[in-house]
Amino acid sequence: MNIKVERIMRIGFVVNPIAGMGGRVGLKGTDGVVEEAVRLGARPVAPGRAETFLKELKAYVASGRIRLVTAPGLMGEDEAGRVGLDFTVLPLQRKSETTAEDTKAAVKMLVSDEHRADLIVFVGGDGTARDVLDALDSYADEAVVLGVPSGVKMYSGVFAINSSEAAKVVEAFVDGEADVAEMEVVDVDEGSVRRGRLEIRLYGYLKVPYLPLRIQGTKTPSPETVDERENQKAIARFVIENMKPDATYILGPGTTVKAVADLLGVRKTLLGVDLYLNGQLITDVNERTILETIKDWRNTWIIVSPIGGQGIIFGRGNQQISPDVIRKVGKEHILVLATKNKVKRLKGILRVDTGDPKVDGLLKGYVKVLTDYGEWRIIRVE
Repeated sequence: MNIKVERIMRIGFVVNPIAGMGGRVGLKGTDGVVEEAVRLGARPVAPGRAETFLKELKAYVASGRIRLVTAPGLMGEDEAGRVGLDFTVLPLQRKSETTAEDTKAAVKMLVSDEHRADLIVFVGGDGTARDVLDALDSYADEAVVLGVPSGVKMYSGVFAINSSEAAKVVEAFVDGEADVAEMEVVDVDEGSVRRGRLEIRLYGYLKVPYLPLRIQGTKTPSPETVDERENQKAIARFVIENMKPDATYILGPGTTVKAVADLLGVRKTLLGVDLYLNGQLITDVNERTILETIKDWRNTWIIVSPIGGQGIIFGRGNQQISPDVIRKVGKEHILVLATKNKVKRLKGILRVDTGDPKVDGLLKGYVKVLTDYGEWRIIRVE
């Protein structure tokens, strides 16, 4: 008689507690601007994302299939404690404020001979992914990692779609049902982003448990071709011809939405969120400005375009359009724009990751996507 012996997986868990704080307040990142984000009213995002992930994984931990090893205090211990999990804490100093060096120290310890994690799960954004890559150094070719998205941009391919999907990826990895693939770690210069320029740089590769519908993949930029620009202009003409003169429009980031602003004769923030009302543009707004400025939510529209290669329409680089804003506007007043070339690369699926499960549920289903002048595609949102 053959008896199957299930292996206990050691899962390392590290949280960057400040990741994502710059999103809703319109800072397009958190690197080097934490104090400013707090001054603008930013609240921690990562702890909630971490707890959602751990709650989804709780049954696996309770079954004994997973042994959780986490960083102290704000970097994982507190979140695991609130969820009620059994875990081991790394012998590192507990701090009230953490830096990239603390993330690196935890990751280095997790690949040491003493702890040797089978999988390292981190909660953060592209900057955190870079810290993990730097910390792994010579172990990068053998260590397996997974990102739980909690940053502002998250253009790297090492992230799951959201916290819940990350838990499913870990379960599949534990059950031996996930392949391991090398995925890109990329990041942008946040200073350039704040000046309206998108400069993406490849920093390296990390091995990730790969499930095609649960891992987001790397952002791909829109091609700078004549056909692409003409397609964007055609979309913009149709949008403007159907705009209501007394309505308010929340304009998300990206070149396709910017084409609308260009045709209106106003200067849009390429990588920010803007408000268009009464023929004027209020540029680079944050969540608070949106909520305080708009008075008639029944006559307000959101115009967004999915991130190329990922298909995410909310939750990546446009967190200023928060769950509260989306809830007030309503799904029926969301206009999604995508060129034909971008639609081809979407694989028939759009995604959302607002951080609010109820709002994500509201957005799921099918949505009309404007792909050319008067041309629409029906695409499923997951």
